[in-house]
Amino acid sequence: MGERKPIPLPLSVLLLLIAYSSFRMLCASDDHDDAIFYESFDEDFEGRWIVSEKDDYKGVWKHEKSEGHDDYGLLVSETAKKYAIVKELDEPVSLKDGTVVLQFETRLQNGLECGGAYLKYLRPQEARWKPKEFDNESPYSIMFGPDKCGATNKVHFIFKHKNPKSGEHIEHHLKFPPSVPSDKLSHVYTAIFKTDNELRILIDGEEKKKANFLSSDDFEPPLIPPKTIADPDDKKPEDWDERPKIPDPIAVKPDDWDEDAPMEIEDEDAEKPEGWLDDEPEEIDDPDATKPEDWDDDEDGEWEAPKIDNPKCEAAPGCGEWKRPLKRNPAYKGKWHAPLIDNPKYKGIWKPRDIPNPDYFELEKPDFEPIAAIGIEIWTMQDGILFDNILIAKDDSIAESYRETTWKPKFTVEKEKQEAEELAPEAGGLAAYQRKVFELLYKIADIPFLSSYKLKIFDLVEKGEKQPNLTIGILASTIVVILTIFFKIIFGGKKPARAETTNEQRAETPNNQSSAEREEDEDREETSAAPRRRPRRET
Repeated sequence: MGERKPIPLPLSVLLLLIAYSSFRMLCASDDHDDAIFYESFDEDFEGRWIVSEKDDYKGVWKHEKSEGHDDYGLLVSETAKKYAIVKELDEPVSLKDGTVVLQFETRLQNGLECGGAYLKYLRPQEARWKPKEFDNESPYSIMFGPDKCGATNKVHFIFKHKNPKSGEHIEHHLKFPPSVPSDKLSHVYTAIFKTDNELRILIDGEEKKKANFLSSDDFEPPLIPPKTIADPDDKKPEDWDERPKIPDPIAVKPDDWDEDAPMEIEDEDAEKPEGWLDDEPEEIDDPDATKPEDWDDDEDGEWEAPKIDNPKCEAAPGCGEWKRPLKRNPAYKGKWHAPLIDNPKYKGIWKPRDIPNPDYFELEKPDFEPIAAIGIEIWTMQDGILFDNILIAKDDSIAESYRETTWKPKFTVEKEKQEAEELAPEAGGLAAYQRKVFELLYKIADIPFLSSYKLKIFDLVEKGEKQPNLTIGILASTIVVILTIFFKIIFGGKKPARAETTNEQRAETPNNQSSAEREEDEDREETSAAPRRRPRRET
């Protein structure tokens, strides 16, 4: 049998296959059409983003490439400045209809010691704000992203919600947020709003936090207020006795009780040791010390030689005036107090009665206000912060595809370069194992039950990063802190004091500035305006 020849396809079928393949390729490359908003900064931002004209915001934004890449971003170009820029959306985005994903990239090219790199998703302009006057008072719905300064080291997630009873906009902070990655690589931050009130926070595509908007365990203050509150008008009765024990009113001090007897008396049986040098002082002037040539008596005072231990006293049992040692006084009893007995008038610890909370409401879902603009409003001590690939999407798979195509290739290159540098660190630099130790300690600090000690652990790690030779000591110190907490949990101990938040603090302030921003402003003021102390000349 002869070889069968291939049957040629009709031209119409061939054209149909080509058209189908082209359609599939078009659909596969058309993810951008599924995005509600996307900003790649491939083109200059001028004319599309509006820089604030407020006097406080002098920081200069630049359209620059990310270091080592051909990819452009929005760059914070100067240190110790305030920055504000905003982009209005074509249409407001609802956060209440189906899944919504907020995502953006940022790279801290010079690290981050004190500064923010978060985004604000602003409410419509009916809330009375203007793009050219964008500042920290402009009302937002969501604030999301990294921030580190002083006691602050976290990836913020804050949402503002209007109480339908009081009409106040109250900011709700995510409890135990993840910390900021401690490197200079590109990172992508993702917040996913799900239809079942679930919030997922991802860093580099890895879930770092899951929360429920209606849960009091996840947000402070909780979105839904308590049903009852303490009656502010209820006052404790004047005759209310909260003392469980009282001194026995019929007890009498014994006649032989001497309250004036001292706790210690001289030991009359003690004798001065042989060889005691009564006439020798314990310290003498250093005979080798000389007055410094630059010493100014008028400015520095009369020069005195530093003291050293008297060498004659080293071989003797002691020097100077000998005094009898003290011993406990067997007759000492101290101040007499009547013994305690049960208080017959004890009524317990008084607390005001509960009344219905006038601001209480019920919700099945948060009543988020729509997003009408995206803004960056920060005060930073660092330059080199680069923002890129800001995305709002309606499907988390879309956000994932963007991470794979826009972020991951850059991160892979940066990570490989960092690992190569770690294998051959410069003098005073960090070796690879040291970086891994510090990265592990940052992750440990994020464990919720260590939240009260988070700042202490961060301080230890930052000290280690600046002084690599202390790595082992830092690791040991952190282990001691963790063991201390475990022992407190097992054997009991005082719980860390919890800061109370007043209603006034929880409610939106007149200038709409979040409490997180107020704390950050205080940290930055301390960092930027700390006075230099005049060195004191040692003697």
